[in-house]
Amino acid sequence: MGRRTPVNVTVRINHPDQTMRMIKKFIRKVKKSGILDEVRAKEYYEKPSDKKRRERKKRKRVLDKLQRERDLKNRDR
Repeated sequence: MGRRTPVNVTVRINHPDQTMRMIKKFIRKVKKSGILDEVRAKEYYEKPSDKKRRERKKRKRVLDKLQRERDLKNRDR
């Protein structure tokens, strides 16, 4: 999110009939680069304590998911 370098997402159209395909490709690239997430995050001011809390909850979710996957993997052995 703290990206300072500009991100240019480009898609080239090789054939005029591929416009819808290129639009989908563009949308996919924008999502993958995280541009929209960054814009939405900066839309409103977020207190530092709220930001820390949100990141902590996100980290806990990821760790819990990894733990569940490990438990399932170990149970199958």
